[in-house]
Amino acid sequence: MASEGADVERNDEKVDEQVDEETAVAGAEAARPAGGESVRVDSWIWSVRLVKTRSAGATACRGGHVRVNGERVKPAYAVRVGDEVRLRQGIRERVVVVKRVIRKRVGAPVAAECYVDNSPPPPPREAIAPAGVRDRGAGRPTKRDRREMERLRGLGSPDSP
Repeated sequence: MASEGADVERNDEKVDEQVDEETAVAGAEAARPAGGESVRVDSWIWSVRLVKTRSAGATACRGGHVRVNGERVKPAYAVRVGDEVRLRQGIRERVVVVKRVIRKRVGAPVAAECYVDNSPPPPPREAIAPAGVRDRGAGRPTKRDRREMERLRGLGSPDSP
């Protein structure tokens, strides 16, 4: 008898997952633009969760970190299905192709369906050297230590030895 109850719970969970997925897809359909099939690039990269805020997307566009089909674009540039969007975030570059144009922010699983990710894999964590790691209790770095750490990170001035 106890196993029958467990089966019913599992089936209920499956039904709940299907309902959640259908609701998410319906939400994505509702987030589509009404008339035209284009959306501002800053709004689109925010809605598919490539940046945390829309203002961060607009700042990235103004800073030249966003390219659509190879061209630097302003935040109001209209993105359409099939466009290739390149977004530079720190040392990583995201390359995505627009599959679906949406205007509103949606959940992460639905957002992932709105683009094809052609980004190169991020560098392995071992390849990134930890900069400025000091032994506990070693105290404040001296001027010489600080210059050495900056030189290792590549932040030193070009005329420094």
